[in-house]
Amino acid sequence: MLRWMSPLVGLLAFVCSFQVSAEPDTRLVDALRSGGNVLVMRHGATRTDQQDSNPNDPGDWAHQRQLSDEGRATAREIGAVLHALKVSVDDVLTSEFLRAIETGTLLGFGDVTTDEALTQGHMGMASNEDRIRGAGLRKLAATPPPAGSNVILVTHRPNILDAFGPELADVGEGETVIFQPDGKGGYRVVGRIVSADWVKLVQPH
Repeated sequence: MLRWMSPLVGLLAFVCSFQVSAEPDTRLVDALRSGGNVLVMRHGATRTDQQDSNPNDPGDWAHQRQLSDEGRATAREIGAVLHALKVSVDDVLTSEFLRAIETGTLLGFGDVTTDEALTQGHMGMASNEDRIRGAGLRKLAATPPPAGSNVILVTHRPNILDAFGPELADVGEGETVIFQPDGKGGYRVVGRIVSADWVKLVQPH
């Protein structure tokens, strides 16, 4: 596993520009504040003029599709909303691809940890290996976080599809699915939120 740290430059000022909305989605906000959730997020928006030219090596960051400026800005915004809502995040786990690591880091909760179960499968990988990664992601989604806190997992659409089935086949870049583990190896879906809707939980001064 790889530990990755980035300074939270400017995050405090960004957080302070928001206040909690008078009419937010109180059910979702209350669930996040109470903790006990696993937030499974697809990495942020990426550049359309790039592709993974060496997809079998997740460590070859120079030949991967990268976050766009919009993807970076949205990741910062999601993190700022979570901070403004005083949502506790115990850990952020990401894929080994840079676009996922960068998304997780820009959320502003400190260091992130890469996990193979969140890493997109290699080109030509056997379907059994894809199923193993899907099972690994499901296990992470069913693992209760520390009391009162949440865990964020940043991954890819194929991993989400392998783990949770066709119901989430339409998951967009930057979209988050919120799972609540039941402590018995299962979970329930608390909600889904597309990247642009996070800011609706807060409003500008």
